[in-house]
Amino acid sequence: MFRHNFRVVVKPTSARVQSKSRYLYTTKPSSMPSTNTSLSTTSAPPSSPHRLPSDFSILRPQNVSSVTAASRAPPITESVTIKVLDSMKGAVPAVLHLPSDNEQSTQSAAHRTAAILLSGASGGLVGPSAMYLGMAAKLASLHQGIPVMRLDYRYPARNKYCVADVQAAMKYMELNHQVSKFVLVGWSFGGAPVFTVGGNDQRVVGCATVASQTAETAGMQQVAPRPVLLLHGAADQTLDPWCSEQLYERYGNKGDRELKLFEGDNHALTKNAAKAEELLCRFVMKCAGVRQDEGEEQLVKEILVGREERVKLMEKAGDLNGEERLR
Repeated sequence: MFRHNFRVVVKPTSARVQSKSRYLYTTKPSSMPSTNTSLSTTSAPPSSPHRLPSDFSILRPQNVSSVTAASRAPPITESVTIKVLDSMKGAVPAVLHLPSDNEQSTQSAAHRTAAILLSGASGGLVGPSAMYLGMAAKLASLHQGIPVMRLDYRYPARNKYCVADVQAAMKYMELNHQVSKFVLVGWSFGGAPVFTVGGNDQRVVGCATVASQTAETAGMQQVAPRPVLLLHGAADQTLDPWCSEQLYERYGNKGDRELKLFEGDNHALTKNAAKAEELLCRFVMKCAGVRQDEGEEQLVKEILVGREERVKLMEKAGDLNGEERLR
């Protein structure tokens, strides 16, 4: 079967469970990957956990005021450290973005949803093309604001410990911000903890990835029928787009799955970062059951990080210290 450029194909629905399958065709499908399918490591974790650079510029985008003009007040942004009680113990750093009325919201929301955003094999806080900076500011600025956590790893590229980091973050959000449901978003290696946790925890109501690996993603088979969004650059030289094609098939046809391949783009979707960021925001909102108020349609389209700043921020935040490459 050949894929036609930028054509969305909707597959037939299942007789029992409605299936919403969308596949953006861009190139001829590959039968075998031409590049890597995993950035996980089997080496022993280092003696000390991963450390992040102390730079306020990675906490929130400098242009956040253009988004908050449409909201009631700027979102609350704070650095947090979350204790992890596994065999390695220690703590994982994160940046938390909360709606300005967070305290009142926690008192009234019975089933509140938060998003947790995960980076790749080197950890970090800004994600592919620094999309996580814009996503967090926009989602927390909605009138029905969505709490967002940008989570680092203690021991990047080691799924066992990264899964424990995500579980600890979920517990933290439950205890401190009365969150009961989660949308997980991961880049590159980050697909491994996203689908491992998502496949085994029903509190996860949706999973999205950018350029995910296939290694350690067996949990994908248990995610359906919860929504899944898969984005990948068709010219990715770090993790082959075959990975997302396989995840799309592994999900099955009983649920809501969508795969978009961006022709000519790389591992961080630098050419289509603004569009990918918008798609991810809309996906999180859909999973959280949040509708835009009048006047907010433009909010998720706002560009808070300039194209020339995206890669610089990834380097500054440590998102490119590992095997991820943007060639």
